[in-house]
Formats: sequence, C-alpha cells, structure tokens
Amino acid sequence: MRERGTTHRLADAGAAFTSNARNRDLRRAQLSFLGAWTAEWAFTVALGIVAYRDGGAAALGLVGLLRMVPSAIVAPLLSPLADRGRRERVLVVVSTVRGVATGAAAAVAAVGGAPAAIYALAVLSTIAATLFRPAHSALLPSLCHTGHELASANVVRGMLDSAATLVGPLIAAVLLGVADVEVVFAVAAAASLWSAALLLRLQYDAPPRPAAPARPHLVREAAEGIRVVAHHRDLALVLGLAAAQSFTRGALTVFSVVVSIELLGRGEPGAGTLMTAVGVGAVLGSLGASLLVGTRRLGAWFALGVALWGLPIALVGFVPVDFAALVLLAFVGVGNALIDVAGFTLLGRMAPDEVLARVFGVLESLVAVSIGIGAVAASWAVGAWGPRTALVAVGLVCPVLAVASWWRLRELDRTVGVHDEVVGLLQRVPMLRTLPLPSVEQLARGLEPVEVPAGETVFSQGDVGDRYYVVESGEVDVVGDGRLLTTLGPGEGFGEIALLRRTRRTATVVARGDVRLQALLSDRFLAVVLGYTPSAREAALGVDAMLDRFDPERPATDPPPSHP
Repeated sequence: MRERGTTHRLADAGAAFTSNARNRDLRRAQLSFLGAWTAEWAFTVALGIVAYRDGGAAALGLVGLLRMVPSAIVAPLLSPLADRGRRERVLVVVSTVRGVATGAAAAVAAVGGAPAAIYALAVLSTIAATLFRPAHSALLPSLCHTGHELASANVVRGMLDSAATLVGPLIAAVLLGVADVEVVFAVAAAASLWSAALLLRLQYDAPPRPAAPARPHLVREAAEGIRVVAHHRDLALVLGLAAAQSFTRGALTVFSVVVSIELLGRGEPGAGTLMTAVGVGAVLGSLGASLLVGTRRLGAWFALGVALWGLPIALVGFVPVDFAALVLLAFVGVGNALIDVAGFTLLGRMAPDEVLARVFGVLESLVAVSIGIGAVAASWAVGAWGPRTALVAVGLVCPVLAVASWWRLRELDRTVGVHDEVVGLLQRVPMLRTLPLPSVEQLARGLEPVEVPAGETVFSQGDVGDRYYVVESGEVDVVGDGRLLTTLGPGEGFGEIALLRRTRRTATVVARGDVRLQALLSDRFLAVVLGYTPSAREAALGVDAMLDRFDPERPATDPPPSHP
C-alpha cells in the first residue's frame, strides 16, 4: 500500500511538470518568470556589492530599505491594473521597464558614475519587479482548469524560482570573479527583456473581468484589495507569515555579505556563493515539493517553510563555519520552495479572481517593506550586537511565528479540502467543465446547500426560474407534462433553460429519495457562464439540444434527457 502511494505521488509530480510543458501559454508564462527572477537575484547581489563598497554594512541596510519602501507604496496602487483585461500585458510593460532601468545601471557603473544614480535606478527597477509577481500570480489561475493543475503550476514556478535563486547569484559570483558589477547588471537587463518577449504572444480565453473605468480610481481600487485581506483572517494570516519570511530575506541580503567577509573570510564573491547555497537548497526543495501536488496539507507545509527560513540562519550564528554555513543556508532554500508551492496556491484558492491581483499586490507591498525593514534591522543588529548574535536573534523570528500559527493553518487545510470537493462537483457538469479555475471558484463561493426529502418537489413546471441546481447526492426525476423524462444523479445539473432563455420552468423536478443539492442564484450563474465564451457556447448548445428533444407527443417509454 505504501509503495503504491509513493508511486502515485511520483506520477503526480511528473504530471505537474509535463502538464506545464505541454501547455504553450503556461510554458511561456513560466519561462518568463524564470527570466524575471534570475535578473532579480543577480541584480540584488551586484547592488549589495555596490552598497558595501560605498558604506559597509550600514549602507547595505539603508539601500535595502530605500529600495523597497517606494515599491511597498506603489505595488497595491498599481496592482488593480492587472485586475482589468489581460494580465500578461502588465507583465510585458513591467519586464521592459526593469530591463531598461537595469541596463542604465550597468552603463552608470561602467563609466564610474555616482552610486546614488545606481540606487535611484535600483528603486525604479524594484518598483517594476514588485508588480511582476502579483500580475503573474493572478495570471496563472486563468491558464488552469483545476485546483490540482494550479498546484502543479505553482510547483513548477517554485522550481523555476528556486533555479533563479541558484542561477542568479551563481552568475553574479562568476562574473564578479572575472569582471565587475556592470557586467552583472547588463546580464540582468538582458534576462528582464527576454522575460518580456516571451509574453507577447499568449493566446488564451481570459475569465470575464470588468472593463477599465473611464476615470480610474486606483487608490479606491487598491483599498478594496486591502479590505478583502482585512476581512479574511486566513488571507491575513498567510500574508502576515509571508511578511515575516520577507523580513528574514531582507536580513539575509545583509548577512550574506557580512558573513562572507567578516566571519568566513570569503571576500566579495563569497556573498554570491552563500546565496547560491540557498539556490541549491531551493532546487532540491522544489523537487521534494513536487510530491505535495494534490495533498491537503498545504497549510502545514507552509508553516514548515516559514520556520526553515529562519532556523538555519540562527544556527549559522552558533556554528560560523564555512561548510556548515553552506549546508544550513541550503535549508533556507528548501523553506523557500515550500512557501512558493503552499503559500501561493493557498492565496490563489482563497482570494476572489476579481481582486486577485490586488491581493497579491498587498502581499508584494508587505514583502517589499518587510525586506527593507529586515535589511535595516540586520545591519543595526550587526553593529549593536555583532554578526553572530544578530544571526541568532533575527533567525528565531520565523520559527516562533510558525509554531504560534500551526493550529490555524491546519484548520485552513480542512477548509480548503471541503472547498475542493465542491469545486470538483461543479467540474463534473459538462457546461461548467470548460470554465477556468477562477470562474469555477467564483461559482463555488456562491453555492447554497439545499436538502430535499424523498418525494418533495424542487420546482414545478411553469414556475419562475431563479436558481440553477447541481445534484450533490441522491437522485431527482425530471417530469414534463406528467411524464418521466429523465433521472439525474450526482454531478448533474438542471434548471439552466429557464435562466438562459428567460422563460418559466419547462418541467417539474421531484426528489426520488432524500437529495442534497447545491443551488446557485441566477445572477451569479449567468454572470460567469455567459461571460466566458466556451461555457456560453456549451450552454447554448445544451439548451438547444434539450429543447429539441422535449417533444410533448413523445411516448413516455422513450424519455429524452432534459434539464428544465
């Protein structure tokens, strides 16, 4: 039994990668992410070297904060743009701006320009980078059809994020060994522009979203994303833990340079080597995280990932030895992989699609400001307490918060599991099967359970129709003009004719035994089904077929299917 379970997990892991490879649009979106985050990590290492040369550990922390604060302000304000129309267009603009800004930083460094000019360009590049992940995270569900497929996409993106965490610092370390920071900046610029080019020709049916208003109110729209998070305690918890992880990440940008130069004697290239160790762990962690696809323990794995972002850093403070530091920082990478898969999948499942980019914008704002605060806190702690004590103090933040949040995250796992069952029920209905995952999630959130005792009528022929129904358990008989037309069971829906044709019920539906139904009000049903071209076409064909088959003169012994 155990061997069969392991084989099943391995098959799921393999399917996660092959499904992304076969889907052209998903493949391009994922490779674009790889280019964007390789650029980000290489740029971060090179910028850290510029700052350390300019003013030591204190300058490292200050530059980290100044780089992130504008991003924290701008991310939630501009993320509403990704909730209108096609989200990949936002990504193209963002990546292009990043490429141009980073290329300009390379030019400034090459001519020996003032570090302040490089810092200003870094702020511009980081503002654009902060918008990339919310738009990309909101785009992925539109390219998926099931929760399993979305989890698979996040597994692959986590692997690519891990690869970027490895490749970006490694490129920086190699280039810093043979050249200087301007070459690292130039390579980062090229990677950003490649990221933009990959997204120019995506072809997919986007879920229906509101058109851009004539007079955009970005502040008001951004506030809506904040309100959604504030009134959803599980979203707030996940975002809060992500902020704690980002605080530690910001501290690590300082620690990697300080530990390399002051504790291990590796010099400037050693900073890239230490961050490469994080990348190695992230790649290995992503391979392990691929086995989590389809599990209902994402909250628990997320807690473990948060804990691993801090505990190894604290241990480096106890054991500041070259090999031990590399191994311990690799475990930070494992934690990063777990957070990518579990955290982003949970957020993508819990937040409504119409504000999804704004919720991710709130996340990126928290991440940006937390990274900045973490960098400043780490540089202050190094100056006040010394590197070793600073490593221990900062490293314990995430493990303590992960333990405190454990039981709530486990309850979240149970909630998502129940939601998965409802989504799975809707996806058994042919008309709804064509919908992308965000649209099915939207329908699932509006469902109302209905219990009907045996022999009771759900509705009668001639009634005004105001709901669509899906059978969850039991069976119902569809009766037209007093004759049995068909019997419907679990995973079958009825009631769409009256809603789509704006007419009265064409048949009576009676519970054959005790029946549990899931009901959806007309406005929710029509907004989603008619707003998405494939489902609207499928619904129209189904209604035409049912009406053609409903012939009052047909003998009762030859019942055709009919959904009243």
